[in-house]
Amino acid sequence: MAAFRNLAIGALKILGATNIAKTTRAIRNKPERALPILGITHNPNPSGT
Repeated sequence: MAAFRNLAIGALKILGATNIAKTTRAIRNKPERALPILGITHNPNPSGT
């Protein structure tokens, strides 16, 4: 778990986050904000395919 935490903190620092605690609270409150950080786009397919 510590390795994943360190990976997340490192990614946030690379992206320019200066206040890690504030940034993680923002992501906790709106988890969809983490998707672009992970390289995932959120484009739901309405047809289900």
